Amino acid sequence: MRGQLDIDATAVAIRAGERRALARAITLVESGRSDHRAQALELLDKLGTERQALRIGLSGTPGVGKSTFIEAFGMMLTDKGLKVAVLAVDPSSARSGGSILGDKTRMEQLSRNPSAFIRPSPSQAQMGGVARRTREAVALCEAAGFDVILIETVGVGQSETMVAEMCDLFTLLLAPAGGDELQGVKRGIMEIADLILVNKADGDLKAQAIRTTADYAGALRLLRKRPQDPSDFPKAMSVSAYEGDGLGKAWDEMQSLINWRRENGHFDTRRAEQARYWFHEEVRLQLLARLTADQSLAARLAAQEAAVAQGRVSPAKAAAEVLEGL
Repeated sequence: MRGQLDIDATAVAIRAGERRALARAITLVESGRSDHRAQALELLDKLGTERQALRIGLSGTPGVGKSTFIEAFGMMLTDKGLKVAVLAVDPSSARSGGSILGDKTRMEQLSRNPSAFIRPSPSQAQMGGVARRTREAVALCEAAGFDVILIETVGVGQSETMVAEMCDLFTLLLAPAGGDELQGVKRGIMEIADLILVNKADGDLKAQAIRTTADYAGALRLLRKRPQDPSDFPKAMSVSAYEGDGLGKAWDEMQSLINWRRENGHFDTRRAEQARYWFHEEVRLQLLARLTADQSLAARLAAQEAAVAQGRVSPAKAAAEVLEGL
């Protein structure tokens, strides 16, 4: 970004739903420059948290049809009169750190929809494929008046904990599979999923998708029930993003779960827990940033890093000595 952003004017434009202002603001929060960071914090503080959207996290392995699902699901929601934002976190290029999949090219219809906004972002090697500032991009989209925010993660095997800490509902998208492939789905990700959707339930794969859904439903019954959910959640369903089958029912189930959590006080409690989580994350990240920004501390950090690599000191002791410099 060039120059200083007019914070007041940008905040007004975002509240009015201006796409260009929203895109500039997201670029601002993703920037690593210290002056941009100060501006981003000022903007976020000015926008506040009065507006809230339904935040839906979506994960799944490559090839499962996430982009096809998001486009079909997003188009269905906009047809219902809802404004939809998609924050699609692409795998980063290891060389440039840039976004390499280009989700807008894979969601042509939705990207042209005036009620939708798509923002691909490089994951920048963050755990779970979630860019560090994705949560702040979510806050910006809420301030811009979007009703539903879909957060698509890379889904290549890293921990999905971070996306679960920024969404109200976590959906796991899977392809029709046999028993061996079912065993390959990690228990941890099933435990944080609120809804498992078996995609590609059409054509020759329809029967297999129905069997796979039944297998996952059986596996979910073996998991410990969560007190913040009704007795029939989490659940598994089959959908076809290609034909649009099951998408309306999936949306109904999502609304049912969220309404139940709101009525029983779990929704606000969860949002408060997430705010605390991100506060601690920011403290950790800003401490690390201060370590690398201060020349004397950075030199001590580099020296201890070399000592750890050479086996002359344990990682725990080296970290303690670095932190003493604070």
